[in-house]
Parts: sequence; structure tokens; C-alpha cells
Amino acid sequence: MRDFTLSSYSKLLDQIRTSAYEFITFQQLCEKPDRVQKWCILRHDVDRLPWNAVKMSNIELEKGIKASYYFRVAKEAYNQNVIKRIVEAGHEAGYHYEDMDLASGDKIKAYELFKTHLEHFRSFYDVKTICMHGSPLSQYDNRDIWKEYDYKDHGIVGEPYYDLDFNNVFYVTDTGRKWNNSEVSVRDKVKTPFNIEIQNIQHFINRLKAGELPDKIMINTHPNRWFDESYLWVKELVMQNIKNQIKKVIIKKRKNTY
Repeated sequence: MRDFTLSSYSKLLDQIRTSAYEFITFQQLCEKPDRVQKWCILRHDVDRLPWNAVKMSNIELEKGIKASYYFRVAKEAYNQNVIKRIVEAGHEAGYHYEDMDLASGDKIKAYELFKTHLEHFRSFYDVKTICMHGSPLSQYDNRDIWKEYDYKDHGIVGEPYYDLDFNNVFYVTDTGRKWNNSEVSVRDKVKTPFNIEIQNIQHFINRLKAGELPDKIMINTHPNRWFDESYLWVKELVMQNIKNQIKKVIIKKRKNTY
């Protein structure tokens, strides 16, 4: 099975359901943490190509699954029509914030930007959860804004990197078009006791079939990486391989700096 196709994603969802996981949104978990004991949150970071997120959301809609979609304000990611379609399909929409990056590290300016952007999203959808954008090429960590301020002052019920206990939640991400590969992940990684290898999507499915995964899972995908069309799939593969080499240099440089 080829990795990072929408058809393989559909098969992964089928196996998660067959393995008796209940699909819930991040907002649902934050508002009622003990609602179920065995669950899977599908978190989608829409970094670019927002219409591909619609394709992914339609697959979930056909299966009666709700997911959490996080949108940047950047022009390559933000599309109000896309957000409305995804919300109308029953999914959650959240703000994929990068205000420290946009404010060049100025926390006061970043906070003002955050409030402005959140208010804009809320002009057509009642955003309740947020999630930082990793901004791999930036020197700024967007989470640093919360060293001075509190997002819960604005009716936000959760931010995954702060409000999930990754000692009990298995986090899986496709960052860098890899599965949990820290060599190509600048910021999208968590401290966790789960040292569970995922080689590819078929391996992921096999581990689910064998009952080898924890009862609580968050899967983070980037819809711009998932294509059934061969030419788009190859294009993304080539571009991501170039980006990964740059990320490796950045990670090595930062390790040598600190």
C-alpha cells in the first residue's frame, strides 16, 4: 500500500474503527475528558492547499467520523469557504496560530495579533481550540506567547501541546512526510514514554490489527501531503525531501547552539 494517499488514509480509518476506537474531536475531549476510554483524535493541520483538506474531510464524512481541522491565517492555507464546508460536514475548526513568528518574537504584538485573528475566525465559527504552527524555518516558537498570556482567558478550552497528557496519549504525526521521525521534525514532537515505531501506513494498520497500540491516540496529518493523483503525490514527495534536508540542517545547528 502506497503511503500518503487518500485511499490509504481511508483504509487506516476503517482499521481504527474495526479496532474499537471511538473517533472524537479535540474539543469534545477537552469539554468532557472521561466521555470514552478508548479514543482516537484526528487532528489535521492545514498549512497549505486548503481544498485538499475538503477531500480528506469528505472521506471522514462518508464514514460518519468527526475530526479537528486547524487553519493558518496565511494566504496559502486560509480559505473561508473551505472552513465553512468542513464545519458544515460536522468537523471542528480551530486556529493554527503562528503569531510569535508573524510578530518577529514580540510577545505583546503577537498577543494582539492572536486576539485579532481569533476574533476574525469567530466572526463565522465559534473556535474553541487552538494549535500552534511549527514554523520550522523560524527561530521563534509560537507557544512562547503563553509564557506571558493565557489562551483560556479567551474561552479557548484546549491546546494539544498543553492540554494533552502525552504520558497517556500516543501521538502520531506525518510531519516531514515521515511517521514520527524526529530527524525532520523541528517542533512537532512531544515528550512521551511511547517508543512505538510506525514505518508506514500498512505497518500502522498491522499494529492496530495486532492490538499493539495504546487506547488513546492523536493522529496529526497535513492534508497537503495526501494525494491519490500520481503526479501530485510525486511532486509533494520531491518537495518534502528537499525541505527535510533543510530541516536537518536547522535541527543540527540549534543543537550545537544550545
